Amino acid sequence: MTSDRSTEDTHPRNWFDRLTALFGSEPQNREQLIELLKDAKQRALLDTEALSMIEGVLQVSELRVRDIMIPRAEMVFVRRDDSLDRILEVAVKSAHSRFPVTGDDKGEVVGVMLAKDLLTFCVESGRRPFNIRDLLRPTVFVPESKRLNVLLKEFRASRNHMAIVVDEYGSAAGLVTIEDVLEQIVGEIEDEHDYDEGAEIFRRGQNEYSAKARTPIDDFNGYFGSTLPDNEFDTIGGLVLNALGHLPKRGESVEVGPFRFTVMRADSRRVHLLSVERLDFQPEEGAETGH
Repeated sequence: MTSDRSTEDTHPRNWFDRLTALFGSEPQNREQLIELLKDAKQRALLDTEALSMIEGVLQVSELRVRDIMIPRAEMVFVRRDDSLDRILEVAVKSAHSRFPVTGDDKGEVVGVMLAKDLLTFCVESGRRPFNIRDLLRPTVFVPESKRLNVLLKEFRASRNHMAIVVDEYGSAAGLVTIEDVLEQIVGEIEDEHDYDEGAEIFRRGQNEYSAKARTPIDDFNGYFGSTLPDNEFDTIGGLVLNALGHLPKRGESVEVGPFRFTVMRADSRRVHLLSVERLDFQPEEGAETGH
């Protein structure tokens, strides 16, 4: 009598077993594993999105915090001694949900303020004087060398969403969020920097625009009345990457035609969001300079 169990054991029990059974041998290193997965995609065993996510997971185990952190120079923060009006101005303009709070020096982070706590204070405070120390939450500090997979595990365990990255001297070198880590796996996550999902280009000021990197060059030219070339690349992100010559980090800029493009959002695999400024912009006489 043949048991059902012996029949089951003749079949691979998971996707990795199926792949190795199909291709004949187990991969001996990361490069061979990636090639195995790409071959599986060609055979329609994996789709493009699944392959990209698996590659992202493998990459997270190798990257360190320093590779994806927001540098200190680009941090949006408030000072411990700032007035309520100043703090509200920063919170509204940036639309972030969390803010490092610094002491006398930008490298000294004394706590984290949540926008929801600030909003609650403004609604419920009455005549109570404002003291930012009442809103401070503990800060999580991590070294630049911490691996992303370890950081992600710690984020999940502690339920923290942001950590301050410190250098060898204990001074703030930047910050990293759980979103920054997850985007290495799943790609761009819509957040407070994003706008109407259907809009590819968004005007932020008189000569300030945001453009998604996936915006077709034809659409970009139609919006600005420009003539950027579209014979080699389909999207504005492809054009910018070609001009830079490498995969850029947040804050890098390049001039293409009559535009200056600055990278606003990018991960280790692609650019997501660009800031656009017209170099030939001439403000109209009497035009307001505000938003």
